[in-house]
Parts: sequence; structure tokens; C-alpha cells
Amino acid sequence: MGDTPEIGGIPGKHRTQPGWTGKCEVQLEGPTSIDPGSDPDDVEDNKNTAFTWEVRANNWDFHTKSKEKFLCWRRKKYKSNVIHTAKYNFFSFLPLNLYEQFHRVSNLYFLLIIILQGIPEISTLPWFTLFAPLVCLLLIRATRDLVDDIGRHRSDHAVNNRPCQILSGKSFTWRKWKHIRVGDMVCLRKDSIVPADLLLLASTEPSSLCYVETADIDGETNLKFRQALTVTHQELTSATKMASFQGTVRCEDPNSRMHHFVGSLEWNNRKYPLDTGNLLLRGCKIRNTDACYGLVIYAGVDTKIMQNCGKIHLKRTKLELLMNKLVVLIFLSLVAISLALTLGFRCMIKDFKWKHHYVSAKHPRPEILESFLIFWSFLILLSTAVPMSLFILTEFIYLGHSLFINWDAGMYSEPRAMPAKARSTSLNDQLGQVQYVFSDKTGTLTQNILTFKKCCINGHIYDPDEEAGPPCEEKPYMWNEFADGKLLYYNKQLLHTVQRRQDRMVQEFWRLLAICHTVMAQEEDDQLLYQAASPDEEVLVTAARNLGYVFRSRTQDTITVLELGEERVYRVLAMMDFTSDRKRMSVLVRNPEGSICLYSKGADTVILERLHQRGDMEETTEEVLAAFAGQTLRTLCLAYKEVSEEDFEVWESQHRRACLLLQNRAPALYQLYDEMEQNLQLLGATAIEDKLQDGVPEAIQCLKKANMKIWMLTGDKQETAVNIGFACQLLTENMLILEDQEISRILETYWESNNNLQAPPRRNLKSLPQINMAMVITGDFLDQLLLSLHREPQAPVQNVVMDKTRQEPGQRRRRDFLQTRRLSWMWQNSRPPRAPAQSKASNTQESPRVRQEQAFVDLACRCQVVICCRVTPKQKAQIVALVKKYQQAVTLAIGDGANDVNMIKTADIGVGLAGQEGMQAVQNSDYVLAQFCFLKQLLLVHGRLSYVRISKFLRFFFYKTTACVMGHVWFSFYNGFTAQPLYEGWFLALFNTVYTVLLVLYIGLFEQDASVEKSLEMPRLYVVGQREELFNYWIFFQAIAHGMATSLINFFVTLWSSQDRAEPASLGDYQSFAVTVAVSCLLSVIMEAILVIRYWNILCVVAVFLSLGFYAIVTFFTQSLWLYKISPSTFPFLYADYSVLTQPFSLLVIPLNMATTTLPILAFRTICQHLRELHPKVKQGREETPKDDVFTVERMLHLRRESPTRRSSYAFSHREGYADLITRGTILRKPPTVHRGPPIPSDAELPSSPQLSPKNARKTSSLGKKIHRYQGKGTSMPSSVRSLSLIVGRRSTVPSETQPTVTKRWSTTMSRLSRSFQDKTLSSSKDQSQLFATPAIAFLPDLCRSETLERSLSFCTLAGELEKYLAKGSQPPKEDTETLPKMTHTSPAETQTPNGR
Repeated sequence: MGDTPEIGGIPGKHRTQPGWTGKCEVQLEGPTSIDPGSDPDDVEDNKNTAFTWEVRANNWDFHTKSKEKFLCWRRKKYKSNVIHTAKYNFFSFLPLNLYEQFHRVSNLYFLLIIILQGIPEISTLPWFTLFAPLVCLLLIRATRDLVDDIGRHRSDHAVNNRPCQILSGKSFTWRKWKHIRVGDMVCLRKDSIVPADLLLLASTEPSSLCYVETADIDGETNLKFRQALTVTHQELTSATKMASFQGTVRCEDPNSRMHHFVGSLEWNNRKYPLDTGNLLLRGCKIRNTDACYGLVIYAGVDTKIMQNCGKIHLKRTKLELLMNKLVVLIFLSLVAISLALTLGFRCMIKDFKWKHHYVSAKHPRPEILESFLIFWSFLILLSTAVPMSLFILTEFIYLGHSLFINWDAGMYSEPRAMPAKARSTSLNDQLGQVQYVFSDKTGTLTQNILTFKKCCINGHIYDPDEEAGPPCEEKPYMWNEFADGKLLYYNKQLLHTVQRRQDRMVQEFWRLLAICHTVMAQEEDDQLLYQAASPDEEVLVTAARNLGYVFRSRTQDTITVLELGEERVYRVLAMMDFTSDRKRMSVLVRNPEGSICLYSKGADTVILERLHQRGDMEETTEEVLAAFAGQTLRTLCLAYKEVSEEDFEVWESQHRRACLLLQNRAPALYQLYDEMEQNLQLLGATAIEDKLQDGVPEAIQCLKKANMKIWMLTGDKQETAVNIGFACQLLTENMLILEDQEISRILETYWESNNNLQAPPRRNLKSLPQINMAMVITGDFLDQLLLSLHREPQAPVQNVVMDKTRQEPGQRRRRDFLQTRRLSWMWQNSRPPRAPAQSKASNTQESPRVRQEQAFVDLACRCQVVICCRVTPKQKAQIVALVKKYQQAVTLAIGDGANDVNMIKTADIGVGLAGQEGMQAVQNSDYVLAQFCFLKQLLLVHGRLSYVRISKFLRFFFYKTTACVMGHVWFSFYNGFTAQPLYEGWFLALFNTVYTVLLVLYIGLFEQDASVEKSLEMPRLYVVGQREELFNYWIFFQAIAHGMATSLINFFVTLWSSQDRAEPASLGDYQSFAVTVAVSCLLSVIMEAILVIRYWNILCVVAVFLSLGFYAIVTFFTQSLWLYKISPSTFPFLYADYSVLTQPFSLLVIPLNMATTTLPILAFRTICQHLRELHPKVKQGREETPKDDVFTVERMLHLRRESPTRRSSYAFSHREGYADLITRGTILRKPPTVHRGPPIPSDAELPSSPQLSPKNARKTSSLGKKIHRYQGKGTSMPSSVRSLSLIVGRRSTVPSETQPTVTKRWSTTMSRLSRSFQDKTLSSSKDQSQLFATPAIAFLPDLCRSETLERSLSFCTLAGELEKYLAKGSQPPKEDTETLPKMTHTSPAETQTPNGR
């Protein structure tokens, strides 16, 4: 799985900008209180939006009584939190299951025959002879469906009965999930799963932050944060206040857009905007948060994850659909044959009555009525052409195949003690016809485990020591008391270099890893624990920790690092946050020596181009990065530089002005970041391994050789998905990778060429080289593509916003466009040409939307690999549905999380992995595996063999049935078309159920054309099932023709042999003739089975002899004298077989029939096999899997995104916004002196904004004391300036070496300020409060009261601002500064001292 776009944090336009400890940030306040992270423009937009979903907190009557119109009645608008993923309930099981079963044409056919058999005038067999088997068949299938649905009911019951705390009265009580209703207040603890979609109201974290893990929704393991509104964070501080909370939420109706939510909260006559940053989605897991409180917005099936789950589809295999068509074809054929025989009967009975008028009394009915009844009699007689035993045996064969899957030791996972499981028993043969495999990434291909693998420092590679077994066992990091012992990486040389402290590059390398990050540290039980939003950062910081550079703690503007036992405090001057566009993160710090350093880490593509110089070390590092990429490791480049005081002051002033911008703040900040991140000194690179599951690359290679195309559908970032694509060998180095720009250009060119009536005719595929292509698209691109297909058919995807950082000058873009047109032309010509009439018909019948969708699917299917990044669960299902719609191919989806459920349900075959993210995928899947690598065994062995066995079983069954049934047709020409059966009634009843049942069961269960080892060694054998070569219409007609030939030979050879023979030993009587034909038919069928069976063992031999034995035993009893005496009409063939088989003439006729039916077929097959060997069939190029080296380098190389000599393996899992939370103090926990534990869900007070303790309030710096001394000289200072001095007194102390300069500058500024105020006081009779009413002076109190200023501005910056203000005199401030309102919210950590004391 991967992550859903924008689900990990507040949407980009709602986020506050990247933080810096020296910036001045001001929030807006007005009639509508705007929460931090919200855009005021959205509030205006939402006023004009008609939100129909209204949620009233603690108002259960409103939600219970609310109704909505549905068809002709009104139903409840707000659903309960109960979910039902099962298909049936107690009342609907019987009618719904019968409705589904009689969708099968065969069941309708049998029901018709049973009804006809209930009419005595036309019945040839008792009605219960077919009714009992039909009931048995329905019961078998119903039991199978019931067992599957019981598993879903158990899963639903377990989920609905999970415990949670719901506000009841004025306290929180433990209830079950199913009792949750819209409008309830819910309390969640750490590691709890969110039971419904909740509006976050408060939490125990600072500023009511809440950290969630969305692995079960989007598969991403890095933490995301949600934040409550300021007003709810400040006001809802107890259970009593929550019980009295009467807010109203108006938002959009329930929908499947997991990354989108817009609404507003109305409370106390004020409105507050809501977005996804305030919403906790069902299925998320609470992490690193002791407790949080939320209001239920959507419950049950209305939640976004349930809206994405999709419906349960009735899945049918290709063979089953073909069988339905064949049953219809056979029925129509039987009707035609019955009509022809009825016509013969009419002619015969008319001639008979005319010649024998004296016996007309025995035929009182009219000829039309007689013919009508004979027609139905023939239809019943020939109905065994589709025997019910075929479908009953098919169910048993499917069950056997499922048991083979369950018993396969090769798919048993010992670590998890879990075997494979076939939850569906009707899709086994389709496992052998899969053409497209859609796989999730996280948890399916990977293990969600990142490990520090190796590093390169100053051009030297430090690989893990292979011979370092004993040292590793002795724990080489025991010298470090803070080592956690989890680091598997060990390099003796690197460890000694670190400990000697002689290599500065090594020191800076590990110092950078300990400083440049957003990890939070805390101590629990004397253990240092890290809380990281990114798993990559946690791995890197942990590696530095074990090697002696221990990150201990952080405040808003300091980082404490223990470097080889020495504690060093670095002052953070700026944090330049990671973004998907920047692909890097930087931290500007002042070290204890007073020097300023910039530490940066990021992608090699952005770090290397910002280096000061490129020497041998840089070239060596670039070669090392290429080697790391070849090993599919995730890399980061590390660099640093020293910044002079002069450069920093210039950059600082520019940064300060950029922070005060109200528009275009982010671009200005990013431009300044880029200016600072120039002329870097490269330190080295890190290599992290994202561990794949065992055997994934081998399994993928094997599946690709089996002509299967594997698509990776993930919500993760593109860089991570591509890196995993190379790691699991989905992508190769010589593969042409198409991305959004190329795809959009190709589709535009394709559409233009198709609309051009003068376009040249397409060339043949054989004249073009094969291109080994891959496609990488994003969910946003897919959304806009489908949107353009709906709205702009003439210009698909023309409005797609591309990555601006990758666009090049106009000339280069023109060249790329022309080159992409060539690729589009080649792709168009690689498609097989259509006939003009067909093209014209399709153009007139198909809409532009359909043609464009098909063009996109055709292009994607031309690629050997497709990777879809940042896609939602619904988009995964849409991609699968598009392939099914336009390619008519068998699809398989495999995943392990709830976000894969919709995809699993949509695909023809759904495989669920029993992963660490719950059992939703397993409960909705058709097959359950423990690891992805077992998919190779499931498809290439069980799937292929199941298809081979079922195909051979069907072919043989239709052959033997036709060979038996057609004897009635030939016999009708000699019995006056009277619908008299040829065979004994017991032979007809037991031919399919006893005499030949063992042979067909052996073919269906044990037949195989290759061993398990050969099936895995030769994946190309799997192509037979994809092409449907073993059973199709042609094979069916071959079986029918073969059966007709066998019946013709057995009937007419016996008939011609018995002519002109009147002696007692002849076969002229009816019973002797019927027995001879029946025995010949049975032996011919057994010989055919012997010829088609390839896998012989003792079971096959036993089946042959038991088939003959069953016939001998049953015939002995049914033709015995004592049964004849009991019921002569039921057992009329008295000693018929004995009398025939004891005659020498009969013993010659039966072998003659066998030889005549077997030898020609054997000779024909031998000749055909010999001809195929002499003239092998030429395969179509498009059906063959292109080799990796098939690639037109000259024409396609220019379309690569990266350099053709090296591929970037950068992949970093991180979310934007955490640096801003750190610099604002929002993410910092309260100090121990004011820390309160998690709130108790009762009337106890919930956490509120902490205030400074008296001890901290009385603290003043040395600079503050000088200000007090300045005031003691008699100089009058306004209260605002005194408050400003208190603010400065609470700031962290500056380094000792810079303190005199700062103190002098600050004293001078304050003196000028004081003199200005004295002059104004002497020249005016107004009091001091009136002075501050002027526009110029009024800004100063607001500036001083700004808590953003308090937490952000350094001493020098604050003094500089005051100097600028005094230089302007009494002139009013600039327009953009005058309108800045006051802050509306003070976060808990923002009022702390920087050192946390």
C-alpha cells in the first residue's frame, strides 16, 4: 500500500509556511476566527456552498429523527456505526442465494427438464431422478457461499464490538463501536483505532495535536498530524464542558474523497472553517498521543474508508461464462434435433396410419398433439447431453483444488505459522489465466522495515564488515551508554575513525544526522526514545546515536547533542523544511563556538548541483551513488557549509521581510532557502534498505516470464515507489520510463492523428522494433485525465499541471515534444490495423470519452510495467476496472490493507496477504497468502494445473456424453421416431455417475502435463491458459465431433454386423443390440481416457479397473433373476449382458468397435504432432514478453528524466509542516514542572494552555537588568515598552561572545525609544494612553503583544525593528503592516522558555 494524497497532513494551501526562529509571524483575527493552518479565502467560499450534512453535538434526538427521501419512502439520514460487509443475512440468504444460483443457465435448464419430467405423457424418466441431484447441487453451492459469508459476519461482529469510550451524561463510559452515533463525543487513547470519522476537538498534546498512523488506510507508516481548532482546544477542557458543547458542524455529504473535506463549525454565533487537518478518519491508529477527543461526523457506511470499500461482486470465471454459453448452444441444438426427429415422427405416423388403418384405435390423439408430445419426449431423452453430474463433479473438483492449495507445504509460512487458504472454491481455474497482476507496495512487496545499510563519507565507502560476526555478537556499541543495540550495521574502521575524532568530515557527517531532522526525543524509564514522523529520519538519527552522536533534546530554537560524551547545545537560526518539490531539508545553526553552519540533506539531484566545487571526491561520491542505486538502496546526500556573520545578517533581514508578506510568502521563502543552500561542501551519502519481503524479486521475474504484466498501485510517493520498482526488478535500467508529461503529449498526439482524416495508414507491427517501456503516473494525473475525458474530449489532459521544477526552456521543450510525437507515432503504428468498415463503425458507435479511455488503457497495456503513485483506494479500483473493460483480460489484485479492499473486490481474483495492518483485505479476498512470493506457486503451479485439469475434464466429459447420447438419435431412425431409449435405463442413469466417474475425477483432480518443478522452471507453460488454448469453442466442437464419430461407429458397425443373421447367437434382438452398443461405448470412452491421461500412477490404474468392475458388478445385480421377479418393468434386461458377452461373435464386434474408434484418432493426433514439430507456430510479437535488452536507444533515450549514465535512488518518506511545528513550539511537550498526564474521561479537567510559572515570570536576562537600570534613572517608559522588556527577559540568553554587542545595540535602541516618548509627552497634554491611540504608536503595543514576535525574533532582529520604527518618526506604518491584527491563540509550548524550564 502507499499513502493517499494529502492525507498525511493539512493540505498545502492550508498549511502555515516553513518556520524559522527569527521570523515574525502574525495570525488573522476578525469576525470569523481563523484557525492556524486555515485559509480565510476558504471561509468565504464555504459561505456560498450549500452543505447539507449537519451534525449537532450531543443532540441525539435531531440525528434520530432526521429523515431523507429515498425512492418512495423516507429513511434515516444518519446511519449507525454498524458495518455489514457480508452479502447475506438470516432472511435474505435463501432468496438471494437462489436468485444468484439460477443466474446460471445450466440450473435454469435443469429446472425446465424437471418440470417437463413431471408431465406423465412426455416423461421418459421419473421427475425425482433429476430433482434430487439438482437439490444436491444447489445445497453444495449454497453451503459454500454460506461458509464464506459466515467468515465475513464474524469479522463484522469483531469490528462492531470493539470497545471505545463514549460521552454519556457528564462522563465517558466504555461502549462498543456499534453504539456510536453521529454527534457523539468519543475519547481515544494511545494505539487506539479510530472508530468513525471524527472532528478532533482536543488532545493531551500541545496545541491539541494528534499523531495518527494511516497504514491501514494508505499503507504509509510515517506519522501524520492532525490539529484541533483553537477555540475547542481552549474551551473544551473537561468532560462537563464537552457535555455542554452545542456546536454545529455543516459539511459535505458522505463521499469517497479521502483527501478532501470542507466544512465549518458554528458555535457561540461564530463560524470556524474545517478541513482535512481537523479530521480523524476511521481506520487510523492513534500514535504518540495519550488521549484525544472527537465529535463523530460520519459513522458506519458513511465513513470515507467504507465509501471506498466498494461492493461485493459475484465473480465468475471465463470457463463458467463459456459454459453458460455452451449450455444455451447445446439446448438450442437439442431443440433443433428434437424438431427434426419430431418431423420424422409426423411423417412416420402419418404413413403408418394410412397403411394400417385398422389399428387407428390405438392412436386416438391427433397427429399434431402426438407430434407435440413426441417433441418434448425427445427433448427429455436427449437432455442428458448436459448431465447434472457434470456440474456436481465440477464442484467436487473445485473443492479438491482448494484443498490442494490449503495443503501445499510450499506456501506455508513458518515465521507466521500460516498456510495458504482458498476462501473461494470457484475461481481455481481462473488462477491459470491471469494476465494482469495489480499489487500494493507497502506491506505487500515490502516489510515496512528500514535499515541503515552503508554510507559514503568523503568519497570512502563504509560497507558493513562481512567478517565482523564475533564483534557484532559482542555488541560493539556497548561503549556508548545511549546505544539502543538495534543497529545491525557495523564497520570497524568507521567506528575507530569516529572514536579518534581526527577526521572532521566524519564528525560533520554524523553531526549533521544528529541535527538536521524533525525527530522528537523523550525519556521514559531512563530510556531515550525517539518519535519520528518519518521512518527514514528515525533510522538515520538512530545510526548517529549508536555511533556516539546522540540527539538528546530540542526546544524551539536549540538542539542538544551528546557528541562522544560531550554535551553541545546548538542554537537553531532557521529550519528549511522538506517538501516534495525541494527534495531537501536544511538547518541553520550557531554552534557553541559561535560559528554559523548550514547542514543540508536531500536528493542527489538537488544537492550535487548546489556544491561549491566538483572534484575527485564529488565524482567518486557520484559513482558510489550509482552503485547504491544498482543495489536498490534509498540514498540521501549530505552537505554543509559555514556561513559568515555578514552573509547571515543580510539573509536574515531578507528572510524577515519575506515572513511578513501576506501574499506569496511560500515562494519568497523557498527562493531565500535556495539562495542559502548554495556553495555547499559535500560530506557523503547514506544508503538505507527498504527491506523487501522474501523472494519478491524472484517471484516477479518468474511472473513476468509467464507473460503477466505487473502493475504497482500505491499511495506512496513517486520516488519511493520507483525505488521499490527497481528493488523488486519491476523496472530495469534500460527501460524507457514514461511520466506525466510524456503520457499527456502522447495522448494528445494520438488524438490529433486519429482525428486527422489525411493521416497515413498504420504500419504493421512486425516492421517496428519492440520498446521496453514503463509508465509512472500519479493519482492527481489520473484524476485530471479522467476529468478531461469527461469535459474536454478534444484535448485530453491538456490542463494537467506538471512539475514546474522540471520544465526546461522553450527550445528544449519543443524538441522533447517533437521527439515524443515520434514515440506516439510508433505506438500508434504498433497497434494492429483495423478494417475500414470496422473503424468507421466503431467511430460512429463509440463516444470520444470511450475512445480516449481506451487510448490511455492501450498505452498503459503496451508498457511492460505500470506504477501508479499516490492513488486512493477508489482510484485503485478504477484502474482495475478500466483494464477489465477495455482489455477483457483476467485480472488479479493482491494487497494487505483496508485500502486494497476495493481493488481486491473489483479484480477477477482477489488475494489478501495476512499482514500487520488488520484482516480487512483477508476477509474480502478469494485467496489468502502469507507472503507475496507464494503468488508464484499459486499461479504457476495450482492455477495452471487447475486450468489444465478443468479444461481436460470438460473436453472429455462432453466427448463421452456425446458418444453416449447420440446413439439415441441414430436409433430413432430405426424405431419409428418413437423416442424409445437405446440403452438400458440403468446404464443411462449410471453411465456418468458410476461407470466413468472415477476417470473424470482423476482427470479433474490429478492430471498434469508437467511436474511442479517443471512448472516453476518453465513459466512460459502458463501462456496456454492466457490464450485459452485448452478449452474454447473450437475444442468444444472437436469434442462434440469426436463423440459423434464414436457413436456412429459403435452404432452402425454393430448394426451392420448383425444384419442377415437370424440364428440365436445374432445381435438382431433389441436387448442384445443395446448391450453391444453400450459396452462398445463404455470401452471406447475408457480407451480415450487412457490415451489423454499423461500422468499415470496407481490411482489411475485403479480408476480404470474400478470403472470396469463397477459395470460388471452393477450389471450382474440389475440383470439378475431375483430383481427381475421383483419388478420386471424396472429390470427388463434379464441376463442380457451375459448372453451377449458369452457369444464369440459379440467378442469380435466389441473389439472391432474399439479399434475403429481409437486407431484413427490416435493416428490423426500423431500426424498433427509431427506436423507441429516440423512447422512450429509463429507467435505474435505482441503476445510475447519483450526482453529487457529490446530497446531503441537512439530514439528513446532523450525521454529519460535522469542522466542516462546514472539513476537517482533518492527516496525519503517525510511530510511537510513538522519543521514549522517545531519552530512555533506547537509540537513541543510541556516541561515537567507544568506537565499534566492524560485526562481522565470524567469531570476531571482536560489539559488547557499552560501559563508560565511565577518562577519563570520573574526571570530576566542581563540585558533586561540594564533596561531596569535605565528606567531607574527617571526616564519614563510606556507600559508597552516595559512589556516588551519583559518579553526580552524571557528569551533565551545569547552566546557570551556576542552578548556585549547585542546589549549595546539594545540599550541604544531603547534609549532612543524612551527619548521619543518623552518628547511626545512634553509637547502634548494627552496622557500616555491617548498617545498610543495614534496610528503610528498603536502598532507598537500590538507588536509587543504578538506572541509570534515573542517566540521568533532574536535580540538583534527586535532591536533592528525598533530602530527602523524610530527612524520613521511618527509616520504611520506601511499599509501591509497596519492591517495586521492580533493573535487569537497561544499554543501551550509557545509561552515556555526555550530551555523548557
